[in-house]
Amino acid sequence: MIKYLTFGVSVSFISWIIGMIFNGIIMKTEYYKKISNLNFIENKNIGIEYFKWIVKNTFFKFFNQKIKLTNKTELVEIRKEMTIAEISHLIGFIFVTVIAIYKSISHNYLFGLTIMFVNILMNLYPSLLQQENKRRIDKLIKRKKNTILHLRDETPN
Repeated sequence: MIKYLTFGVSVSFISWIIGMIFNGIIMKTEYYKKISNLNFIENKNIGIEYFKWIVKNTFFKFFNQKIKLTNKTELVEIRKEMTIAEISHLIGFIFVTVIAIYKSISHNYLFGLTIMFVNILMNLYPSLLQQENKRRIDKLIKRKKNTILHLRDETPN
């Protein structure tokens, strides 16, 4: 069982690199604009709040330092970085899912299920968290635009 978990964690870490590479390739395509607004699950009853706590309070908070809100950071730039992370994790999730299916068939179901469990924690949940955060950023961007438009309408010409 430990061997299965170790393999699952290793493959998931490798999938992050594969996700970044393939994301870099498809980022320049027209297809990327279509998938940059994914919205799988809006319901928080799947444990995203717990996962968010884990990310904020463990060593995971040191990953992807580009996604930090400071006074000088543009919301649009943060959203772009979140999209990159989200799609990279989704690509990694698909990659590891294929490996888990193969291991389920070639070895045993427990091996594949263990890999998928780790894959869900290390690829799917981060992607869903990025989607949730992007929705929050989109609300802030919309509010900022509305405020600017409102201020323009009030200024005398």
